[in-house]
Amino acid sequence: MPAALLESDALLIVDVQNDFCEGGALAVPDGSAVVPVINSLVDRFSAVVLTQDWHPGGHSSFASSHSGKAPFETVELDYGTQVLWPDHCVQGTAGAAFHADLQTDPAQLTVRKGFRKGIDSYSAFYENDQKTPTGLSGALRERGIKRVFLTGLATDFCVFYSALDARKEGFEVVLLEDACRAIDLDGSLARALEAMKEAGVILLKSSDLA
Repeated sequence: MPAALLESDALLIVDVQNDFCEGGALAVPDGSAVVPVINSLVDRFSAVVLTQDWHPGGHSSFASSHSGKAPFETVELDYGTQVLWPDHCVQGTAGAAFHADLQTDPAQLTVRKGFRKGIDSYSAFYENDQKTPTGLSGALRERGIKRVFLTGLATDFCVFYSALDARKEGFEVVLLEDACRAIDLDGSLARALEAMKEAGVILLKSSDLA
């Protein structure tokens, strides 16, 4: 049965930024393919939220900040194990900007994350210590939002953690699979999809929306 959209639904567009699309510093395979799908959805939701990775230079999640470390290796930080990334989405750079073709005008809120130098932030709701909130939960509740539809990059990292945290915060969550793309490191996509289903996230495609 198609999912009927309600006034209490929000569209969350995760990190559709140049550095995560083809040619970017941390490109997600086929990342820009999400743009037309998301653009076809934005006018159907009364609440639209963007997230934007927004790192200062020398961020602790960058491999370049750790001597002898390479991208995709890990280190132990105060809050646990951190995957190290190529420098990406540095504040004010072209790589941190939203994809030029993404329709951002309908969005009422942009949540910037990862701006604290010593902690990474995958989720739209909490930084990676799972203690520091972004404020998104409160903003959605103030709008009367009960269900969140997730789109963006990448399915198995920032979208995944956002989905799990949205469930923990008590929201119904729908992942629109064709509006997302994955990095898929060593089977991370399959693990993420299974974990989301176990958490009660519903997997649909944009064509399933009434």
